[in-house]
Amino acid sequence: MPKKKFYITTAIDYPNSKPHLGHAYEKVIADILARWHRLNGEDVFFLTGTDEHGLKIYKAAKAQGKEPKQFVDEMVVFFKDLYSKLGVSYDRFIRTTDKDHEKVCQEIFKKIDEKGDLYKGVYEGAYCTGCEAYYTEKDLVDGMCAVHKKIPEMMKEDTYFFKMGKYQEALVKHIEQHPDFILPESKRNEILNRLKEPLRDLSVTRTSFAWGVPVPKDPTHVMYVWLDALLNYISGIDYPKSKFKKYWPADVHIIGKDINWFHSVIWPCELMSAGIELPKTVYIHGFINLNGEKLSKSAGIIIDPIKLIEEYGTDAIRYYFAKEIPAGADGSFTQELFVEKINSDLADVLGNLLQRTVVLIQKNFNGEIPKPGKFESIDEKLIEESQMYDGLNELMQKFEWSKAVDKIWGFLRNCNKYINDTEPWKLKDNKERLGTILYTLTECLRIASIYISPFLPETAEKISKQLGQKLGKGKDTKFKKNTKGTILQPEILFKKHVIKEEDPFSKLNLKVGEITDIAEHPGADKLYVLQVNMGAERRQLVAGLRKYFKPDELKGKHILVVSNLKPAKIKDIDSAGMLLAAERKEKVALLLAQNSEPGSQVYVDGIEPCLSHEITIEEFQKVPLTTKDKKVMYKGKILKTKIEEIIADIDDNAKIR
Repeated sequence: MPKKKFYITTAIDYPNSKPHLGHAYEKVIADILARWHRLNGEDVFFLTGTDEHGLKIYKAAKAQGKEPKQFVDEMVVFFKDLYSKLGVSYDRFIRTTDKDHEKVCQEIFKKIDEKGDLYKGVYEGAYCTGCEAYYTEKDLVDGMCAVHKKIPEMMKEDTYFFKMGKYQEALVKHIEQHPDFILPESKRNEILNRLKEPLRDLSVTRTSFAWGVPVPKDPTHVMYVWLDALLNYISGIDYPKSKFKKYWPADVHIIGKDINWFHSVIWPCELMSAGIELPKTVYIHGFINLNGEKLSKSAGIIIDPIKLIEEYGTDAIRYYFAKEIPAGADGSFTQELFVEKINSDLADVLGNLLQRTVVLIQKNFNGEIPKPGKFESIDEKLIEESQMYDGLNELMQKFEWSKAVDKIWGFLRNCNKYINDTEPWKLKDNKERLGTILYTLTECLRIASIYISPFLPETAEKISKQLGQKLGKGKDTKFKKNTKGTILQPEILFKKHVIKEEDPFSKLNLKVGEITDIAEHPGADKLYVLQVNMGAERRQLVAGLRKYFKPDELKGKHILVVSNLKPAKIKDIDSAGMLLAAERKEKVALLLAQNSEPGSQVYVDGIEPCLSHEITIEEFQKVPLTTKDKKVMYKGKILKTKIEEIIADIDDNAKIR
C-alpha cells in the first residue's frame, strides 16, 4: 500500500526586513506538525518560502538604493539561516521570483481569463502597502488599517478585475459543508459573518509599479501580489505535473490571523475559477504579543530570534512556542517566563530525569541497561501511562499541539515521581528490583524521546544517544521488555539560566508620536493638552511647553513619548505618557524623529526595549539621557528608530526631561 500523504504549507514571508520571532513561531509549529506526520510513517511534503513581489518590497529596496531582485536575494539569506537554526525541515523553500512559480502564475491567470472571470477597469481607493490590499472606508478603524494602524494611501490605477462575487455562494456552501475547512471555529465563523455581505470584485493587477509577475496578454500590468503569492501552494509542488497530482489538495495551510481573508476567501475563489480542488484545511494561529502588542517589523516591536537561539538553544525556543502559545490563540513572550520554562520543564523535569537514570545505571550496572525482573504494580502503572501514542496522535490531528506537550510533560513528571516513590538509591542489595526500576525508566525515556522528537528534535537525538538507542518512529513506542544497550556518560541536556540584570534603558518603551492637536490647559497657564497619534492608538499628553512653543510650532511634529509611563492626572487632566524634550541654559528643544511613522520603536543598539510593564517617573529619571552634536544619547549610544537617529536642536550635554 502507498504511504498516506500529508502536504503542509506555511505563509510565505515578506523579506522586506529581517525575520522576527513571529516568523519563527509559525515555521516551528508547521515543522512540529510535519515531523509528527513523518513519525506516523506518512509521505510528508512541507513547503515554506518568501513572497518577493509587490509595492512593499519595491519601496523597501528603493529605500536602500537597490534593485528589488538584488534586495530580496540578500534578505532571503536571513530567513533561510533562521529556519536552518530552528531545525525547520521543509522539503522546498519557494521564492515567488522562481521561474517555475512565475510560469504557473501566468498559466492560472490565462485559465481565469478563459473562464470569463476577468475584465478591465479602473480602481480607486485606499491602499495599505503593509497588507498589499485595497480597503473600503468601513474596513478602516479611525481611518487606519486595522492591522498596521496606518492611514492608507489613496491610489488610482488601471486594473483587471476578478469576478470574485461569482463564487460567493459556492464558497459559503463549501465552508458550511466542510467544518474543518477553516479552523479554529471562531475564525470560520468570522469569515461566514463577513460573507453575509456581497463580495466585491477583486483588483488583481497593478500598473503603478512594475515589480511583479507580468500579465501574459498585457505586460503593462503585473499581477496583484496576493494573486501571485497564493499560487505558491501549487507551483511549489510543480503544478500540474505528477508531484501536484500526488500531494494536492493541501492537507493544511498554517497561517496567521491577519491573512485569514486572503486564504479563506480570495484563494478558494481563485481555485474554483481555475477548476482546482480546494485545500482541506486553513488553520489560523494567533500572534505572539509583548505586553498586548503584536510583534511587528513595521511598528518596531521585535525580538531577534537568532539572539535567543545563540543564548538558549533551538529546542528551548521550540518548547516555548509549543507549550506557552496556545494553539489557535494569541500568546505572550516574556524573558522571565521563557527562562522559567527552561529551568523548570526542560532542566528540572526532562534533564533531571535523564541524569538521575543514567547516573544510577552507570553506578550500579557499569553502564549496561539492566535486565528487568518482575514488574510490580507501581511499574505497570507507569508503563501503562507511557502507552499514549494514540492519544497524542488524536490531539495532533486536531492541531492541539499545546495539549499534546502538556500530556507528554505530565508523563515525564510522573517518571520523576516514580523515582522518588521507588527510591532506587536504597536498593543496592536488591539488584533485581533495582534493575527493574532502572529498566522501566530507561524504556520510558526511550519512548518519551520519540514523543518529544517533533517538538525538540535535537534533544530527542541526545536522549536516544545517551541511552544507546536509535531514535524510533511512532510504531516503536510500545513498551518492550528486551531493550539492550550501553549507556553513555551523563551529559547535561539543559543548563539553567539566570536572567541578567536589566540595563536601566531597557525599562523604557520609547515610541514616536505625531502631535495632531493642541489645546491650552484650562487650569494651568504653563501647560498644553496634546492629542498624539501613536500609530496603534491615540493618546492625550499634558506637557509644560506653553512658555517655549506656540501651537503651530508643535502641530505635526514627530516627537518622542515614554509610552509605558504610568498614566497620571495633571491638574485634573489625564496624561497617558510623557513627551520628551531637551533643556539647557533655559532653551528647550523637542526630541524629534520627523521621518519616522507614528508608533515607531525608539531604541539604542544592544538593548531590547521594555514592552512588559509600566514605569514610574522616578524610574525614568534614573536613565541618563543627554545630547551631543544635536543627537540624543544614552551612555555614548545614539537613540534611533529603524530609519533615522533622534535629534534635538540644542547644545551638547542638555538634560532630557
